[in-house]
Amino acid sequence: MKSLITWFKTKYTPLQQLLWIGFFIRAFAVVFSKGFGWHDDHFLIIESSQSWVDGYFNFWLPTDENPERQPEGHALFYIGLHFYFFKFLKLIGILDPHFKMLLVRLIHALWSLLIIKYGYKIAEHYSNKKTAWYVGILLTFYWFMPFMSVRNLVEFVCVPPLLIAIYKLAIEQKAYWKTFVVAGLWLGIAFSIRFQSVFVTAGIGIALLIYKTAFKNILLMTVAFFAVVFTTQGLVDFIIWKRPFAEFIAYVEYNINNASIYGTDNWHMYFDLIFGLLIPPLSFVLFGGYFYSWKKLGLIFWPVLLYLAFHTYFPNKQERFVMTVLPLIIISGTIGMFAIYEKYKHKFNQKLFRFCKVFVISINLILLPILTLSYSKRHRVEAMSYLRTKTDIKGFMIEDSNKENDILLPALYYYGKWSPICGITKNYTADSAMYYCKQLPLNEVPNYVVFWQAENIKSRVDSLQKRFPTLTYEATIEPSLIDKTLYWLNPLNDNQTAFIYKIN
Repeated sequence: MKSLITWFKTKYTPLQQLLWIGFFIRAFAVVFSKGFGWHDDHFLIIESSQSWVDGYFNFWLPTDENPERQPEGHALFYIGLHFYFFKFLKLIGILDPHFKMLLVRLIHALWSLLIIKYGYKIAEHYSNKKTAWYVGILLTFYWFMPFMSVRNLVEFVCVPPLLIAIYKLAIEQKAYWKTFVVAGLWLGIAFSIRFQSVFVTAGIGIALLIYKTAFKNILLMTVAFFAVVFTTQGLVDFIIWKRPFAEFIAYVEYNINNASIYGTDNWHMYFDLIFGLLIPPLSFVLFGGYFYSWKKLGLIFWPVLLYLAFHTYFPNKQERFVMTVLPLIIISGTIGMFAIYEKYKHKFNQKLFRFCKVFVISINLILLPILTLSYSKRHRVEAMSYLRTKTDIKGFMIEDSNKENDILLPALYYYGKWSPICGITKNYTADSAMYYCKQLPLNEVPNYVVFWQAENIKSRVDSLQKRFPTLTYEATIEPSLIDKTLYWLNPLNDNQTAFIYKIN
């Protein structure tokens, strides 16, 4: 074992070592971390792109039947990449939804290695190799990093181009004008993936102005940024909607009109998340280091500050939004933390320091394998996978009558068909479902029912059985450990057992 470690250290540079280790850890997430993390990383990316491949254009795009349909406010660039990837897989005969998602997770795992690479390079530039190594270690091993690295979450997928742009500007901004063009192109790609990354871009602009960067170079970066945005957003929207930036305008209008619908208006929510996710007391030290290094790392300080300021002010607050700046805080926070330590280490209580270090490492080592190997939203994925295997299925209904109006959406990507689903709620009753079924041709009448949640399950089954007497039990799909834990922490997470019944 010693000889293997020696060979590894001799053969590869510290950065290469981190990249290999990072890929090894993320490979576990690629294989085992199935499912999806949030609504958006599945339904807005995977469901839409695959449905387009299958010829079903949901409610997003205009069709011959509904040419007057209006844009919903979605950035189509990242979704479009998945569309072409799924189209290619279909062309070569790869159809299994689970195997396709394994490939998607693999690509995202490789993409996320750029966070380690450029985080290390930025730290090495602003500090030294020792600090850069620790930055790389945190970006590699922090408990949430492998899990996030294989998700289709635009808030995290846009981070690599942001870091590449920051690195280019930090290392070469006094070199030549091409640097600013390249940085602008990467920032444009980040915006095309995630609209809100524009606040990071604006923060970079503020930093460049503070650094008294030549105006012509800032202008070049801006032009390059808009060149990418016009190509990926303006031109695409013009082709689809006959007007440029239709989706972005719709996105802004939707968020203004629905600012208070989602999330919470708790102003310190993002700070709570930062302190919690980065594990206290290290999280407090990192955040302190972020502020301590504000002059030295303005290219990170101002983007993070502006991003957090806007999202703290804006009523719509969701946990995933903070993921865009967490790697930036880790980088600048670690650099600042080591600067503080070197300056004041003679005043530290070394016993307390060692205890805190052991505590943080222990908590991280407990959480890392749990999340990396977790199967998120298992009951929703496996319920649809189960129905996909049924050769006699004509359709299915969702029974979610613990809710008033909206059912918990089934992950139709894993079912493989895109027909409308009849959902039973408190307001759309079992009688309504029975009437709906009577209007359908016999070969289209749903013959399976998926019950979400175990709450009131007996009375709900009995109620439906009165309308459909041949209703019989088929299977139970349990949520994963992580799903059960999230539901225990917050009952708003609909991670509960699924019960599948058949109408004979």
